[in-house]
Amino acid sequence: MAISVAGGVRPGKILEIEQRLYQQLILGKQKASPTLLDDLDRELEADANKLDVEREAVLSRLLKQIKAREVFEAISKQLIDTVNNAIEHQLASPELVLAKSDINESQILLLELLLAKNLDATRLRPLISNLSWLCRDLTNMVNSPAFRARRPQSSDVRVTDIKLVMNYIGIENLRTIIPYFCLRNWLPSGNAKLLWTTRKLWRYSIVSGIAANALAQLHNTDSALVYSGALLNQLGTSVVLSLSARLFDKTWGNWIREASSSRDKEVYDAVIATEFPAKAVFEQVLSHGHVLNWQLLELLKFENSPLTLLLKELDQTLTYRELSPPAALVARANCYAKVLLLEEMRQIEPQEKRLMFDYYELTEQEVLRLKAQNYRKLDLL
Repeated sequence: MAISVAGGVRPGKILEIEQRLYQQLILGKQKASPTLLDDLDRELEADANKLDVEREAVLSRLLKQIKAREVFEAISKQLIDTVNNAIEHQLASPELVLAKSDINESQILLLELLLAKNLDATRLRPLISNLSWLCRDLTNMVNSPAFRARRPQSSDVRVTDIKLVMNYIGIENLRTIIPYFCLRNWLPSGNAKLLWTTRKLWRYSIVSGIAANALAQLHNTDSALVYSGALLNQLGTSVVLSLSARLFDKTWGNWIREASSSRDKEVYDAVIATEFPAKAVFEQVLSHGHVLNWQLLELLKFENSPLTLLLKELDQTLTYRELSPPAALVARANCYAKVLLLEEMRQIEPQEKRLMFDYYELTEQEVLRLKAQNYRKLDLL
């Protein structure tokens, strides 16, 4: 007779499947579709492809020469060790991580205000106005061809006033749109080495958010907390990746300039051929990602925020059955998102999928509702 694993302490197999998803996000070589990042800089994609080709060409040439190979391995190891030590040093201090991140009190206060039953535009507007990137994103959305088609013909002119932008969007729609733009702002950006990782992590986050929203509606639960919690569950991972990418770029750039100045082609080639230390960063994500989700919010004095408490509960609760109803909805949404992405990557077996659904107690009705969602596009309005 089969023994159910539903809801108890997570078996090792469940942990292995969940870690496999992050392995594919960070270490997987497949390139993600740009569908959901429709405004991502196209030049960055070209740079990423060019950098991959250049690195592979240099590495192939180096590996054919024994002496050059020895120089490459020594220089590359020294570079990677320097980067990894810097990453470990910064991640050892949540305060330092916060200082180096793009997260601030205004953003978290804005997300918390969006959880209120009755939204107050007069409180939201100044916070939005103080976040230039958010004003830009909201304004661009309202002035996009797709959105303009929904506006009255008499208002076809470009809208720039944030009050008017908010009116066009609608106060309730901000609950969906602002967390979406916040997470996108926290993801690594402008870094060719993490382009594919960023796209895959973004897709995972959006699938989790859509699934969480669908489950909340199915159970007649207020979806604001569940939806935002599902998106912010990747906050710590985004911060670790962003911090690691910046440290790698800084060190890598310094070494390239020094090698170029000294005209040492062997060192220059070795640095060019050195890849971002994805495996070491993957380990850091496993160690710090979910802890930072709530630690960063606590450092910003939001220790009693429903979002902080939800993220802390998801990190610290040992068994699924001990989770509160909102946290359990987020956990089920995350489970479905992991299974869906692993299926797309052909990295999960049917019996592993059943094991995941069994542990997180996804009902047949929930699975049917989740299967009916469109995960290729987030319906912002």
